[in-house]
Amino acid sequence: MDPATLRASAQRILGDATIAELPNHYSGKVRDNYDMPDGSRVIIATDRLSAFDRILCAVPFKGELLTQIARFWFDKTRDICPNHVISYPDPNVVIGKRLEILPVEIVVRGYLAGTTGTSILTLYKAGQREMYGITLPDGMRDNERLPQPIITPTSKAYDGEHDAPLTPAEIIERKLLTPAQWQQLSEYALALFARGQEMAAERGLILADTKYEFGTDESGRIVLADEIHTPDSSRYWQAASYQARFEAGQRPESFDKDFVRSWVAARCDPYHDEIPEIPEQLVLDTAAVYIQAYEAITGQRFEPAPLPGTVLERIRGNLSHLMRG
Repeated sequence: MDPATLRASAQRILGDATIAELPNHYSGKVRDNYDMPDGSRVIIATDRLSAFDRILCAVPFKGELLTQIARFWFDKTRDICPNHVISYPDPNVVIGKRLEILPVEIVVRGYLAGTTGTSILTLYKAGQREMYGITLPDGMRDNERLPQPIITPTSKAYDGEHDAPLTPAEIIERKLLTPAQWQQLSEYALALFARGQEMAAERGLILADTKYEFGTDESGRIVLADEIHTPDSSRYWQAASYQARFEAGQRPESFDKDFVRSWVAARCDPYHDEIPEIPEQLVLDTAAVYIQAYEAITGQRFEPAPLPGTVLERIRGNLSHLMRG
């Protein structure tokens, strides 16, 4: 999308997706959810951008782009693993099965990378070689490819808590999952990641790591939920420049969409201070990166959905059959 068209779309945002006629509303950081009487969940992806445990701004097209990237991958992996998708009544909306989310966060990693306290690079640089029930060799460098992809599970954080690394043995001992569930979930996660890496490579990308969320349906079947292989849940690098940058000790090229986060962090304590007004150009730059990611990952040109009225008005029209009288 050219800069002029993007700028003209600056006000085309979905900051709030409250629909009073839909039942059981729950507003998350970036999604508005509605639990329907038939056991389905309406999930509306807004354009809200969340960081530092607060909403910073809204980015044009963000909800639509992430929903459509996830849709691309759900469609491409449904032969591997069942997923929660029932239908897509709107570009920003997925109707999915309501699941009992499993209490283990699953991250699959193909490279020694990451910045959080639970990332394998952080732990490795602190001197650890045994982590998540796996032993890594000495002498590895930042962003180096692992001998084979690994699963690094963590406990799910609740209010006031933090994710904590888990080993497969701990998952079983603490009865977070049954042995059969852990085996099935592991097989799904590694197979999904392999498909993702293979298809990303065809697009000139490296899928370095990704996060999956799984739940169980009414029959106890493990089902993939939330999103899959989006730039918000995954780390993508440019394959063409990876080797040269790795050998030079440089960070791989990625879809760097953290303009807003970095700008805010440089100007205040974002956890306690009032957030300064964020420049429009910074928001538009972030939107441009999401568009670039969509086109690179899917191989499709991004064409915004037709918009008679506002984004919320379009969504309301497409969900009118679900609304209470």
